[in-house]
Amino acid sequence: MRDGSGTGPGAALGRAVALLASISAVAALAVPVLLIGFAARSPGAALPPVAPAPAVAVPGVPQGEAGPLRPSEPTSGPGSVPAPTTPAPTTPAPTTPALPTVDLLAGLTARTVPMQGNGNLVVVPGGSAAPGTGPVRVLRVEVEDGLPVDAQAFAQFVMDTLNDPRGWGAGGRMSFARTDGEAPIHLVLATPDTADRLCAPLDTAGEVSCRNEQNVVLNFRRWVEATPEFAANPTGYRQYLVNHEVGHALGHGHELCPGPGQLAPVMQQQTLGLDGCTGNSWPYP
Repeated sequence: MRDGSGTGPGAALGRAVALLASISAVAALAVPVLLIGFAARSPGAALPPVAPAPAVAVPGVPQGEAGPLRPSEPTSGPGSVPAPTTPAPTTPAPTTPALPTVDLLAGLTARTVPMQGNGNLVVVPGGSAAPGTGPVRVLRVEVEDGLPVDAQAFAQFVMDTLNDPRGWGAGGRMSFARTDGEAPIHLVLATPDTADRLCAPLDTAGEVSCRNEQNVVLNFRRWVEATPEFAANPTGYRQYLVNHEVGHALGHGHELCPGPGQLAPVMQQQTLGLDGCTGNSWPYP
């Protein structure tokens, strides 16, 4: 018989019982930990909030208080951003053919001839001194309101004609000045209807020019169209018209063609025909 020193069957059984007790104690401590971990991941537990994704700005889309349009939002229908449109092509306005230089220098801005005007004669503002020697003849230039005329260019054409070396002042006989005040000669450019009234009782029939008292009246129709004999030389006809009618204001009467092929005197009624003479614009050509 062995004693209780731990070497017999009783001792072995005691050690087995003690080992089981230790294992049970460890298991008892581990179960709550496992239960706590399982409860943290169970479906019934609340999840922490997730931050929303930031809005995405779309290039070219207006931004407003409601925020930028997202790629998934509609681009048509009510409230949508309209698609860019292509502007409709425009038709260019028709252009008026440019007038020849000879017309522009004579003051024309168009070749339209109104047969009637309002009768309002507008004095061309400004003036010019007499450039030559001899007695000074003063005139003012007037243009009927509404005519397609550059009044300053027209007045310059008139004065250049009168003070030309071939004109009435040739050789120092006289020189012409222009004023916008009172003057003994009023050189007027008027519509055919107004010219008829200014020339009465002389019958100009809406076709020709005249001198009546202090008025030297140039018919605008003749200024634009000249005559068939001067069709290739409208500037020459306009110079003739100025010199012929101012010649009446200076006291000169009508003259006749001196013979076939000769120069027509400036005081010949060249508007009515040349009678075999060659057209001439100047008192002293």
